[in-house]
Amino acid sequence: MKKKYNTMPESMKNMEMYGFNWMEFVVSIPFPLYIMTSYKSNGQSNACMQSWTTFTGGKNGFFAIVSAVSKYGHLYQTLHETGDAVINFMSADLYDKCMSTIKNNGFGTDEIKSAGLKSSKADMVNAPMIDECFMNLECRFKWEKEISEGDDYALVVLEIVKVHIDERHMDENDLGRTGETGILYNIHHPINPENFKGTAHDYVGIIKKIRDYSEY
Repeated sequence: MKKKYNTMPESMKNMEMYGFNWMEFVVSIPFPLYIMTSYKSNGQSNACMQSWTTFTGGKNGFFAIVSAVSKYGHLYQTLHETGDAVINFMSADLYDKCMSTIKNNGFGTDEIKSAGLKSSKADMVNAPMIDECFMNLECRFKWEKEISEGDDYALVVLEIVKVHIDERHMDENDLGRTGETGILYNIHHPINPENFKGTAHDYVGIIKKIRDYSEY
């Protein structure tokens, strides 16, 4: 039997949702997890853990559609100041270091260095890349829009102008871009609204290969 929800379940009334909609925690759809980097106006590196993004393109370019950029954070500010950023994909072994940037995010802090990571300047955009991340996407700001009027988050579209991929991660029979050493996924607070008790946890997921096409 399928449960149906179009209004917030009673068990979630006092849940801290950090500006997100209650439905997100009911459906718990995974999104790629990455760290976006840019330069603050004082020249220090900004690093922001980010998700809720679709990557798509066509004959006119390849784009990152970032659906939840806080209007009150350094990322939003730096995108408007420089128009440039880098999307950095980390493997699981870098997760804790990257997550530490959430706490070490003062305006005067080099947030990449404070996390124990190294950076270098991107080739085509004015933003830093995290050297240890296996894939870096150099991006330029295209446009933004409120999904809902007056929301605290903006949908931001970035054009991806250059890609850097570690050679071992290009081969799926080696480290690859998928699997335990590849792209991580954010699974945001999956809960059971039928018996929610007031606590929830974020999860990080990976892709598990189940078969090769040659097996068909």
